[in-house]
Amino acid sequence: MLDDADIHLLLAACHPDPCSVLGPHPLASGGWRITALLPLAAHVQLLDARSGELLIRLERVHPDGLWSGVLSREARPDYRLAVRWKDGHTGLYADAYSYGILLSDPELAALHEGRHAHPHELLGAHPLQFGDVEGVRFAVWAPNAQRVSVVGAFNEWDGRRHPMRLRHTAGVWELFVPHVRPGDLYKYEILDGSGTTLPLKADPLGFAAELRPGTASRVHGLPAAKPLPVGRAEANRRDAPISIYEVHLPSWRQLTPEGFPDWDQLAAELPAYAAGLGFTHLELLPISEHPLDESWGYQPIGMYALSARFGAPEGFARFVQTCHAHGLGVILDWVPAHFPSDAHGLTQFDGTALYEYADPREGFHHDWNTLIYNFRRHEVKSFLVGSAVYWLKHHGVDGLRVDAVASMLYRDYSRQPGHWVPNHLGGHENLEAIALLRAINEQVGLELPGAITIAEESTSFPRVTAPTSAGGLGFHYKWNMGWMNDTLRYVATDPVHRRWHHDLMTFGLVYAWSENFVLPLSHDEVVHGKGSMLAKMSGDAWQRYATLRAYYGFLWGHPGKKLLFMGQEFAQSHEWNDRRPLSWGELADPRHEGVQRLIGDLNRLYRQQPALHKLDCHPEGFRWLVVDDREHSVYAWARLDGDGGIVLVVCNFTAVPRHDYLIPLPPGPSHWREALNTDSRHYGGSDLGNVGGVLIADVGADGLALRLSLPPLATLFLVPA
Repeated sequence: MLDDADIHLLLAACHPDPCSVLGPHPLASGGWRITALLPLAAHVQLLDARSGELLIRLERVHPDGLWSGVLSREARPDYRLAVRWKDGHTGLYADAYSYGILLSDPELAALHEGRHAHPHELLGAHPLQFGDVEGVRFAVWAPNAQRVSVVGAFNEWDGRRHPMRLRHTAGVWELFVPHVRPGDLYKYEILDGSGTTLPLKADPLGFAAELRPGTASRVHGLPAAKPLPVGRAEANRRDAPISIYEVHLPSWRQLTPEGFPDWDQLAAELPAYAAGLGFTHLELLPISEHPLDESWGYQPIGMYALSARFGAPEGFARFVQTCHAHGLGVILDWVPAHFPSDAHGLTQFDGTALYEYADPREGFHHDWNTLIYNFRRHEVKSFLVGSAVYWLKHHGVDGLRVDAVASMLYRDYSRQPGHWVPNHLGGHENLEAIALLRAINEQVGLELPGAITIAEESTSFPRVTAPTSAGGLGFHYKWNMGWMNDTLRYVATDPVHRRWHHDLMTFGLVYAWSENFVLPLSHDEVVHGKGSMLAKMSGDAWQRYATLRAYYGFLWGHPGKKLLFMGQEFAQSHEWNDRRPLSWGELADPRHEGVQRLIGDLNRLYRQQPALHKLDCHPEGFRWLVVDDREHSVYAWARLDGDGGIVLVVCNFTAVPRHDYLIPLPPGPSHWREALNTDSRHYGGSDLGNVGGVLIADVGADGLALRLSLPPLATLFLVPA
């Protein structure tokens, strides 16, 4: 007979080991007891799985829907439950509790000890087939829970129906649920250590999600591994031209009335547009699942789930393929620093601070009202390392731009004295986060050669892009926020006063090769009252357009990879608004069209001239020619490729033309031509410059120089004729 205590605990959904009661269990006297919890059933029979023969009728042993019976058979029975429900419907079902353990002890031990780089292969919802039975293997980490059930429409969202098996090795709960299919919605119902049923939780390792405002996970198989195509690894190298077009997908174009285009609509337009302007990579603001549109994805719930806003994951695969077919790499913004406190997410996942630090001095981020991952916990480390590998390996993207790295590195980041906890050495570095970042970059390097990681890191933390073997963090590139802030301050200054701020444009070259830098003009600079890039420029309307064109020329001529946020390529007048599309109508104005044409020509020149990119990360690729002409706000330098190739870049950041301006030259070519002039009429400029060949001028004891006409507020690129 079933024990009354077991019956009570099962029906109260608080049995500590439901698998010890439900399903088939051998009896000491011989035969098998089969027990099923089917609260809405009116009649239950046991049929032979192969022949369909009636074996026994199960008896209702409790009015709340517990059914049981004894089968006189020595061999373990293979059976189906034939159920007539109270509403008259009938069904034939395999029993979830007739299957044994699913995950191996060595795998679970590796997960528990932080040695498993692919937790997504163990945890989450994986469609499987046992014999002729299709279903889904569910597994979730919740070591401090009393009970975990998987719930969905397949069991009327009833937590009594499918309580899971606890695997004590790692605190992982598992269950194979027959007849659940890809596309089905599900969540986890968790009873915490105090006996409280928590709000239903989405799957931390779910591969797909319900469209908001729904918060369920959606069954979707693990995407097959997609290695980078031939040629992509070379396109991501430090000596390659890398020019990144950063995109917030919902506001790029209004492709649907709801404001969220699907992947196929985006693939039809975005890759061709970016490639047509000469960009080499797309960078997408976070596309993993997140609850709040206004966060732009930077407060993710699903670290393994594509946002349902853009359609099915298969659409994203087609989008990536289209980008690669256009010669574009795909970089995803990825957020391992923090997560939102929405009840259906990771917060207090099993009733305890499981994913987050328990102490709010470590675990709460006041700037964003979010929670900080507990980087010292092995399972959390596996969760985050696995997420990085998952996006690169299973979605075939070129790289990850890791958000908010500075907030991870320092325990006192944006905290007042007394409101943070020092590390065990007494310092302010977050040693666990540093170890995690190194582990992520090492695993990416091990498994995904050719893929890149980029750090958004705004402090002077050393060796962010140095190899971990040399004591670095192991990133391939780092955003140069200091360069961005200094140079934007300069171009916002009236040209008359720029002589007093000359060093803002040269200071970046003091440390330009301390890291492998990306020079970003990102979304953060054109939102929240900061104004558009055009509005940041000083002067009247003509001067603002001219200064912006000259500044873009300065950026493309400067050592470092390039990044431009959408809309900046055509000088959008108003600052970015994530609720409406870019102001594409402005391209009817020749001034905006001219800036867009300039960006395309800058990208093409940058890609065509190895001197502009090959030694981006080496001081041998740069030489100052004019660095201290404060009075005229002129800068000039040479870019070199190490194989004899050379490009000269000359900037005049005043509104005054400079005729017969002498640029000292290193030994080399004797004739030069103007390859690009941001003041050209093709870009909306005054068309002042140097037409045709430019001869070397002999200036005697001072050596050789070019005698140039410098247009007002313009940048020139000169190449050997």
